[in-house]
Amino acid sequence: MCEAMNWTGVLPAVTTQFASDGSLDTEAIAAHAHWMVNSGCRAIVALGSLGEGATLTFEEKDACLRANIDGADGMPVVASVSALSTEEAVRVARMAEAAGCGGLMVLPPYAHRGPWREMTAHFGQVFEATSLPCMLYNNPIAYGLDVLPNQMVELAERHPSMHAVKESSGDVRRVTEIHRLLGDRVRVSVGVDDLFVEGAVAGAVGWVAGLVNAFPVESVRLFDLTQNGDLASATRLYQWFLPLLRLDVIPEFVQAIKLVQQEVGRGNERVRGPRSTLEGPLREHALATLRGAQRTYPAI
Repeated sequence: MCEAMNWTGVLPAVTTQFASDGSLDTEAIAAHAHWMVNSGCRAIVALGSLGEGATLTFEEKDACLRANIDGADGMPVVASVSALSTEEAVRVARMAEAAGCGGLMVLPPYAHRGPWREMTAHFGQVFEATSLPCMLYNNPIAYGLDVLPNQMVELAERHPSMHAVKESSGDVRRVTEIHRLLGDRVRVSVGVDDLFVEGAVAGAVGWVAGLVNAFPVESVRLFDLTQNGDLASATRLYQWFLPLLRLDVIPEFVQAIKLVQQEVGRGNERVRGPRSTLEGPLREHALATLRGAQRTYPAI
């Protein structure tokens, strides 16, 4: 049994490791989850955008979740749930519950952007598909659907299993507004790496993070400083971390974060097509950013 999901702390949106033949490297996936939780992270979020979930078959999603659960040492694993159809999303949600996940992160459907009545029906069917607590993922930049704070209130009132929101609009005022409207009814996580401290000041109690895949100790330390109210120390660490965190908000964020993982000895940069590993100026930029951070590493 895993710990109960409370939607607070650093929640890594983990990458998915592939073997040289392109198959899942379940041993590496489990080892990575183990490193995350041993570094102080409070859950594992798998199968998301950073985890290349859209490129995995249904069977691979199941195997990936089970590998993360094996490595998580009793910490909950949250399954990201999205699909082309509502029926497939419900199937993934139920598979995640059967595998032993501790929660779901519910995304909009991959392609269709219909009116709110269709979107709320989609979210509702996934929320109600299992007994697991759920996080709504709002990322209008990536998915083309912006769930506004008043719409989050509607969903929370209809669906008791909606316990949290991952807010990735890029507008820190959203964190304030969600907190104003919903109070402690839902827990808000920042989903944009280079907006974390601002979001924490506004009331976020979680961080669904990307660069944590290569820097978990530093991410947990930054989270703890903000929650303990030591904003002076948090700001110093944040300023060092920001160039790396901004690799999470470029179109090639999956490749960039996997490259950084590889360079620090915690994974490889293999990705699934249509993505390809970074080349040219983008690769040089990512490596230069990492080298600069390593040269100026702070005392934490």
